[in-house]
Amino acid sequence: MSQWNSGPYPPGNYGGANYTGGEDPEVKGFDFSDASIRRSFIRKVYSILTVQLGITLGFICWFLYDHKTKVYVQHNQWLFFVALAILLVTMIGLACCGDLRRKPPMNFIFLFLFTLAEAFMLATAASTYDADAVAMAVGITAAVTLGLTLFAFQTKWDFTVMGGVLFVAALILFLFGIIAIFIRSNIVNLIYASLGALIFSVYLVYDTQLMMGGKHKYSISPEEYIFAAINIYIDIVNIFMFVLQIIGHTRD
Repeated sequence: MSQWNSGPYPPGNYGGANYTGGEDPEVKGFDFSDASIRRSFIRKVYSILTVQLGITLGFICWFLYDHKTKVYVQHNQWLFFVALAILLVTMIGLACCGDLRRKPPMNFIFLFLFTLAEAFMLATAASTYDADAVAMAVGITAAVTLGLTLFAFQTKWDFTVMGGVLFVAALILFLFGIIAIFIRSNIVNLIYASLGALIFSVYLVYDTQLMMGGKHKYSISPEEYIFAAINIYIDIVNIFMFVLQIIGHTRD
């Protein structure tokens, strides 16, 4: 896991990557006293997120229902590794370079390339499943995302203090995933996918509250709308993939 090191923001997880803080680790709750600033920030984040999810869904539908494209991609695995390289380069760039992700147009160019690469990889993986299983996973993910987002907005529980716990949980999940590769058991894989869906569901609530600011202990600067959108996008993508794995393993 990489570390986001971009400035005076609180420690915690951002899109599954642990951030240990910048120049001032004691920042607690960015000043969102002006409600219009908070609303504008949230609108920006969800506008970007909607475009990202739209591109991703478009790729998934394309790969699922265009048989020629599906076969071509599955027989040319180098495309997957090219997308992976683009994904890593853009993610590291957006994570490590604060000026890059805050200043247009480069932040939007990198974000667009990141989204295309992630959408391509996700669609390639989803194309190995039946179309009805993918459609079911999309529906479940949408329902879970909506429910957790509403929960994050109205609950009095502050999840922004759980960054360290969630990072440890994600690390354990990563190690469990490596072990599951060698065990080759449907039950073990089902447990792994279920735990992954649960952990990233909590991450979704955590990242949503970081975006909200207000009375929560930690929050993200309003300048970091690209940062916040990527966090939530990665959470949703991970929930989708784990839900899809659960459906696949239960059918097996």
